[in-house]
Amino acid sequence: MSGTAGRPSRAQGRRSRSLLGRAATAVCAVVLVLLHAVAGYLLFVAYMSGVADPWERDAAIHSGIAAGLALVIAAVSTLLTWAFVKARRLCGWWYVLPAVLAVAALLRLTVLAPEL
Repeated sequence: MSGTAGRPSRAQGRRSRSLLGRAATAVCAVVLVLLHAVAGYLLFVAYMSGVADPWERDAAIHSGIAAGLALVIAAVSTLLTWAFVKARRLCGWWYVLPAVLAVAALLRLTVLAPEL
């Protein structure tokens, strides 16, 4: 008898590492998708809150707050994306969505800001 009865084979070790790598990639993707969903919701709120009357200054302020929070979340998700891509868990195309969200938030804060 050989002394390898209690140890896993190399193929089993590779399979478990591969499964662990896939799970880590899935966790990274879920974290980013949740952050993007929150930022997208905040941008939706920012763009949908319009100022119909001059006395609705609160709506304009709340729109700016929502767009600012979306911009912060987009920046955080960009940093997390950089870390995940650097760790080779995700591909580079994951940078696209935080960039789009950041541009939309910046547009809402500057050019498309509600006027009072």
